[in-house]
Amino acid sequence: MLRQGWPRAALLACGGLLLLAACTLGGQPAPPVAPRGGEVSALGAGLGRGVNLGNALEAPREGEWGLVLEEGYFSAIAEAGFDAVRIPIRWNAHADAAPPYAIAPAIFQRVDWAIEQALAHDLVVVINIHHYDALMADPEGQRERFLALWRQIAEHYRDYDGRLYFELLNEPHDRLEGALWNRCLAEALAVVRESNPERWVIVGPGGWGHVSALRALQLPEDDRRLIVTFHYYEPFRFTHQGAEWVQGSNPWMGTLWHGAEAELRAIRRDFDTAARWAQERDRPVYLGEFGAYGKADPASRVRWTAAVAREAEARGFAWAYWEFGAGFGVYDRARGAWREDLLRALLPQ
Repeated sequence: MLRQGWPRAALLACGGLLLLAACTLGGQPAPPVAPRGGEVSALGAGLGRGVNLGNALEAPREGEWGLVLEEGYFSAIAEAGFDAVRIPIRWNAHADAAPPYAIAPAIFQRVDWAIEQALAHDLVVVINIHHYDALMADPEGQRERFLALWRQIAEHYRDYDGRLYFELLNEPHDRLEGALWNRCLAEALAVVRESNPERWVIVGPGGWGHVSALRALQLPEDDRRLIVTFHYYEPFRFTHQGAEWVQGSNPWMGTLWHGAEAELRAIRRDFDTAARWAQERDRPVYLGEFGAYGKADPASRVRWTAAVAREAEARGFAWAYWEFGAGFGVYDRARGAWREDLLRALLPQ
């Protein structure tokens, strides 16, 4: 999840990856483009339908953004019918700034607990490096530290269940784009493969993980245990209206999303772009984030969420909603209950 305004190029579309063949909303769209990879599908990779445990471990310190992970959240997620959780983590806030860039044991203990909770509830779990802003601003200067973080993370979890997936970096942007990100991801992947040769690894493009940036993404062709991810928050003026971290978002308040044919076509166009990219390269796709902020009209949020989830499923994309229990939350922590209309938009009965 981005916590500041996207550049203009990133305010156009985003997309993802996943699993079911499902209905679409409104009109009679052209048949969606589906990935070709029988064995190498997101369903085969096991991600399914998930939710992000956002605003917890990717905060500077857990609790600073109002959410501390609890055991009951994992049981609630599993009982609701989700298949997976994505856990964003700000590892760089818990590691030394100088070589050997040691990660504090306390954060490993906390992440261990979260992973074990997920696996105990039969949930696939994705962990990533999230909000590494210094790397985005100075890729060359932070390169060795980034690789050192992944060497420690990968070695620590080398013997964990195969239902644990690694995601190299959330939403590369700023100076970490194009050829530089391609080189950086290849180096990080090589570090991970030293200790985890068979683990599924998730990689997204630059441009804040935007679908339009997929064309610049290059993956090592000989590594077939890779899943491509990108994020979807379009139209941005709808999904981020009133967002405190997005400058100029207050005038967007009141923006509605009706599910009209033109609105649906925009989603289909973006998702077809992702599906074609995946088909040409035989890669599974994961829609790692999508959501509309809680200040939006509730009925519009439900319509938009259902449309995005169904269009993703129709193309075989796995997905993870942003997010569980904070500003975009599908779960109302104050009431200790799901927001049923939003939950059913994600997981129809």
